[in-house]
Amino acid sequence: MLRILVTDDHEVVRRGICTLLQSHQGWEVCGEAVDGRQAAEMTSQLKPDVVILDIGMPNLNGLDAARQILRHNTKQKILILTVSDSEAVVREVLAAGARGYLLKSDAAKDLVTAVQALERGATFVTSKVRSALDVCLNRSDQASLPALTGREREILQLVAEGKSSKEVAVALNLSVKTAETHRSNIMRKLDIHSVTELVLYAVRNALVHIERL
Repeated sequence: MLRILVTDDHEVVRRGICTLLQSHQGWEVCGEAVDGRQAAEMTSQLKPDVVILDIGMPNLNGLDAARQILRHNTKQKILILTVSDSEAVVREVLAAGARGYLLKSDAAKDLVTAVQALERGATFVTSKVRSALDVCLNRSDQASLPALTGREREILQLVAEGKSSKEVAVALNLSVKTAETHRSNIMRKLDIHSVTELVLYAVRNALVHIERL
C-alpha cells in the first residue's frame, strides 16, 4: 500500500486530489494537511511514502515545507502542486530537492502518472514547464537568488502575509527583538527598504500566493 499525505489549504481542491488518488488500487491517503507547517509535522508523525504539497499556502508555504521535510529525511518523495509555471519557481523546487512538479491545471490528467513516477524512484515534471526546466539545467551562468536561511524564509512569508513583529514572534516562538533582527537582516540581504518591496519580492518568488477574484 502506497501511503500519501495531501496538503492544500483549499478544501475543495484537497478533496478532489484525495478522490483521484484513492481511486487508484493500492494507494491510500494517510493524512490531509492545510498548510506547510502542519504537513511537516504530519510527515514526521505518519511517515508517508509520498507527500503532495501545494506551494501557495498560509503560515508556511509548500516550498519551505519541502525544505524542512527533506532536512529531516533526504529520501522523502515530494510532489509539488502549484498554479505557477515560472522558471524561477521551477528552479527553486529543484533546488529544494522535490522529486515532482505538477501544475494544478494538469492534475486531472497527470496526477496519477506523477505519483507513479515518484513511486518507482523517478522524477516527474509536468509538460508545460519542461522548457523552463531545460533552461534551468542548461544556464550555467544563472544568477541565484540571495541566500536566505530557512528561518529567514519563514519570517519573510509571515511578514509578507501582513503579520506584525509580535505576531511573527508568537508564531515562531521567538522574542520580538529577535524577529525584528531577522527582518532587518532579510531586508539587508535582499537590498529591500520597505515592507511593500518585501511583499512584492515574496509574491514574485512564490513565497506567498495572491488570490485573483
